[in-house]
Amino acid sequence: MSPSFKLQYHFILIFLMALRGENRYLELREAADHDPFLLFGASLKRELAGAPLYHRALRCLDMLSLPGQFTFTADRPQLHCAAFLIAEPEEFITIHYDLVSIDCQGGDFLKVFDGWILKGEKFPSSQDHPLPTTERYIDFCDSGLSRRSIRSSQNVAMIFFRVHEPGNGFTFTIKTDPNLFPCNVISQTPSGRFTLVVPHLRQNCSFSIIYPVAIKISDLTLGHLNGLQFKNPSAGCGGIGDFVELLGGRGLDPSKMMPLADLCYSFHGPAQMKIGCDNTVVRMVSSGKHINRVTFEYRQLEPYELENPSGNSIQEICLSSR
Repeated sequence: MSPSFKLQYHFILIFLMALRGENRYLELREAADHDPFLLFGASLKRELAGAPLYHRALRCLDMLSLPGQFTFTADRPQLHCAAFLIAEPEEFITIHYDLVSIDCQGGDFLKVFDGWILKGEKFPSSQDHPLPTTERYIDFCDSGLSRRSIRSSQNVAMIFFRVHEPGNGFTFTIKTDPNLFPCNVISQTPSGRFTLVVPHLRQNCSFSIIYPVAIKISDLTLGHLNGLQFKNPSAGCGGIGDFVELLGGRGLDPSKMMPLADLCYSFHGPAQMKIGCDNTVVRMVSSGKHINRVTFEYRQLEPYELENPSGNSIQEICLSSR
């Protein structure tokens, strides 16, 4: 991994860790100046009809996890800017342009990407997203306000922008909508519980946890019975239409991560594993013939667990590349 990629990737990691910590608290405190009820939680704010809209300035490099209105105004030429947007796992993100004042002819741009991307590493991967990569970019300079509102296909999206002239910029509003069957998700938190359901759809769905984690799969329902095998050159579920695989790696794109284990059969009861990778992915491959479901819990590994692995763990692959 190149130093620049590592720097940007760990920028995401720091922001995600801060969402529920100091930066999250400061953002909520700032929002509370406009809406004191927000201190009780973003979910409560969304339920309060007519509550004041949260406003703040957008930074050149930023992470947004709350609905609200955000304004970027250049104080000098800003040539390499990006905002990472993340919602709850069961939500879509809608970006609505309220006002745009940029010079497209002079080299400015404003683009939305459906997902996250860093140095060519995408989430969801090209294999798991319903659109080709070229259609996942929506360029304001091409479409103008004819596409004033843009909705993501999952709980993450990005905005890339370049503004040369001081004083120019844009304002947009972020809203969220329920997603009844979340398919591709990046977790906001280092621990949690989630059930991934694919109902008679031929698609691949990934749940990404950007932390080294201990993961426990408590329930798996697939449309066939087979077996569980750890990955090796002659084993796996490649010939099976419906299965779950665990992936580990240091980048963002699941298709470029190391397959660690395949789960090819339905079971009830815990299957546990510790994965010492920067990114852990639970990925379900579905043929569309069945309703597939997997329930799992995860928690971030403690430093001593990374230093002294024991039990059912797969860490050497990731740790050897650090």
